[in-house]
Amino acid sequence: MELKNNQYYIDNIKLRDLCKQYGTPLYVYDGNKIETQFNKLVKAFEGVPFKVKYACKANTNINILKLLKNLGCGQDAVSINDVKIGLRVGFQSQEIMYTPNMVGMDEIHEAVKLGVHINIDSISILKQFGEYYGNKVPVCIRINPHILAGGNYKISTGHINSKFGISIARINEVHDIIASTGLKVEGLHFHNGSDIQDADAFIQGLDIMLGEALSFTDSYYKHLEYIDFGGGFKVAYRDEDKAVDIEEIGRKTVEKFQSFCKEFGRQLTLCCEPGKFIVSEAGILLGTTEVVKQTGNTVFAGINTGLNHLIRPMMYDAYHKIINISNPGGDAQTYTVVGNICETDTFGKDRQLAEVREGDILGILNAGAYGFSMSSQYNSRFRPAEALVYKSKAHLIRKREVFEDLLRNQVEVEL
Repeated sequence: MELKNNQYYIDNIKLRDLCKQYGTPLYVYDGNKIETQFNKLVKAFEGVPFKVKYACKANTNINILKLLKNLGCGQDAVSINDVKIGLRVGFQSQEIMYTPNMVGMDEIHEAVKLGVHINIDSISILKQFGEYYGNKVPVCIRINPHILAGGNYKISTGHINSKFGISIARINEVHDIIASTGLKVEGLHFHNGSDIQDADAFIQGLDIMLGEALSFTDSYYKHLEYIDFGGGFKVAYRDEDKAVDIEEIGRKTVEKFQSFCKEFGRQLTLCCEPGKFIVSEAGILLGTTEVVKQTGNTVFAGINTGLNHLIRPMMYDAYHKIINISNPGGDAQTYTVVGNICETDTFGKDRQLAEVREGDILGILNAGAYGFSMSSQYNSRFRPAEALVYKSKAHLIRKREVFEDLLRNQVEVEL
């Protein structure tokens, strides 16, 4: 996004024109930014066979998935419906990694039938999988390395008390299951969390996975094909934020992985599964200012969206920069930007913004990840429209909901 002649543009298309065409609230995604982020990842890990599998839970719009598929990306899915969406878009089954959490064998059996890679993160399910499939279906095993990393505790997934992964302290039980059932282990996986800036958090987890593989190269891991080190690369939310140095992570990881493969005796593939890094900065949520009012010392700018469309500030205390799209040259004033939901849905408290007037369009930045995908119909309000700008063309990629959508699956009975 750039500011030219007092107008905000994405790829030479005015954001205000998109609001006139599609209305607000509106999510807009910059396809060129998505492509740039993907290519940056691929370049950072040159030197080893490397596969990016986009964590589609961040944004499951089929057009975002299609764009990434066309770039050569794979898909990381956390539910059977994620898998089905990926297959519908055109991903080949072997391009999809299915990494569920706390699901039963029925869903896993369905994923096996669809032919995708299976990643298991509990002792009980691993045992059931081994007893049912033996060595007939390869499996990846998700290990919890007991590493606390991430932007905050809620998005840290590799610490000792996390529900994700098989505790590294129980690795001997994993060995016993492999030995007793003949499981064919094709991959080892860990994921420490989200918003990680420090390269050492990835290297520390990688050391654990590679050390495990090297200790049992000719026994439990003789069929090993890949190591997946998750994702969670930090992006910059504030102007002063320092984003992850993906080149540093790539350099250190590639060097370590090259040495590992030499010792292991054959070349494996290195995988990662970023979501936010690829799509977060590409997205902006646009809302119209309906009310400007002062209560006490606070001046509120109330916009026609809310936590039903972007819950991250309320759920994670996440910071999202806010700008005035309509009046970027106005004098700076202090506002608390809130939504129209009957809850405390504050997007930004005491923010310095160019003067906000009723009718102005405000833009909430870094909203491409975990925005629409976590949206709801709370307060009986419609989910917003989505648009994609790519190669200087704007596309409506999701229609705004209408009243019938609120009642679509309700069943009225005689009472």
